[in-house]
Amino acid sequence: MTTPQLISLILVIPGALFMLASGFMSRWLIREVPPNLLVRWRALTMLVYFFFWGYVLFLLIQARGLLFPPEIVTGVIFLGGAIFVFLVIGLSRFTIRKTRESEVQLLAANEGMAAKNAELEREITARLAAEAQALRRMQHLTTLHAIDLVITSNLDLRLTMRLLLEQIVPQLGADAGAVLLLNPYTQILEYGAGWGFNTAVIERSELRLGEGAAGMAAQERRMVILSPINVAGAPFLRRELVGDENFVSYCAVPLIGKGQVKGVLELFLRRDFAPEEEWKEFFHALAVQAAIAIDNATLFKGLQDSNAELILAYDTTIEGWSRALELRDKETEGHTQRAMALTITVARAIGMKEEQLVHVRRGALLHDIGKMAVPDTILLKDGPLTPQEQEMMRQHPRYAFELLVPIVYLRPAIDIPYCHHEWWDGSGYPRGLKGEQIPLAARIFAIADTWDALISVRRYHPPWSPEKAAAHIRSLAGTQFDPALVAQFLAVVERGTAGEKYRA
Repeated sequence: MTTPQLISLILVIPGALFMLASGFMSRWLIREVPPNLLVRWRALTMLVYFFFWGYVLFLLIQARGLLFPPEIVTGVIFLGGAIFVFLVIGLSRFTIRKTRESEVQLLAANEGMAAKNAELEREITARLAAEAQALRRMQHLTTLHAIDLVITSNLDLRLTMRLLLEQIVPQLGADAGAVLLLNPYTQILEYGAGWGFNTAVIERSELRLGEGAAGMAAQERRMVILSPINVAGAPFLRRELVGDENFVSYCAVPLIGKGQVKGVLELFLRRDFAPEEEWKEFFHALAVQAAIAIDNATLFKGLQDSNAELILAYDTTIEGWSRALELRDKETEGHTQRAMALTITVARAIGMKEEQLVHVRRGALLHDIGKMAVPDTILLKDGPLTPQEQEMMRQHPRYAFELLVPIVYLRPAIDIPYCHHEWWDGSGYPRGLKGEQIPLAARIFAIADTWDALISVRRYHPPWSPEKAAAHIRSLAGTQFDPALVAQFLAVVERGTAGEKYRA
């Protein structure tokens, strides 16, 4: 065997093996071939086997030295190779076309998906914006509801303003806030309350109407927004707030209640600020609610002050009547105040409520108001009274009743003036009440009145010692006085250092 023959054998044997492997692969892949390519694929498989048997034939010829024209073998192999190449190119062309179609379809699908994604992104963005707006409006409603609660549950002006700022400042995204109240007499905006400030500079705020940004907002009844506030020509006068607090932006809105400017609501921010229209509308709505709250608190405070002044005037008048009665009888000067103080002490000790003690005090001060109708000839008589004079003197509780009952304010205090001469056993006057028919306040005062009369200087006896007075009162327990109250009364007196606290 020549060298060329040996080399050809070495080259052909791997080729035959590759062809055999290709045949097996072709038969294995035929299950995945589309139906429209199945004929071509089978032809391609037959060519593979054709080539394989061609390689085998070539090896036999070379190995046995058979005489066979190589030209024929070569020609047949070339023909099969050409057919094989044609089929491969045909399959490749089909594959390329399908690949191009798939690419076009994929590109169209990608474009459609991109459009869908863009639309979905727009929908998500719109939904997030709607949710954010709904959340803001829910927070706005919550804030307005909280302010409504402030209006209905609290009537203290300072506390109202503080609670308002605690709600408003965070909701509007500000760093600090203040309420300036308009003094109706001086027409000056004065500091009312503040929240979120680092210093007390805001508390020195005093601005006239039309002065500065706040004064402008109040005078022109409009919202004023400055951002920044430290530029030349800006109508913001309190420059120390810029330097000490580092505020950059400012918003103010007038507080108008029932057509009257009540003050200005101010917001301060430590950043540039350009509010949207929705923010301005909410700020204005909060200002309306704040004005209502401040107006209610102001009215309530005015009513409280007027009521306190009226009560003071009533009480001063009552004390004046009491002093006028004592001036008629100089001997009893100070007696009413001492008896009243002792009555209040005992009443409080036995658990009487404070709102009841107010009426006890007034009743004690007016206990002898009926004596205004008793002539001086009887009231100031040195000697004993005649039966007729005694009967007239005994009418002074009835005169007190007739004098006080038309006065609605003093009706709750009428028990002492009307009933302090009633006795526990029913032998008192003017109605002969017995036991617990006698009002409690009158029973207490009857003991206190007698006690002070005994230990004080009177024209018909010198002052008694506390021990002697206590013994006398004990002797009247069950007849003139309530026995249980006598024990409680004397216990209170003993705690007052043996009666020295209540001595004339």
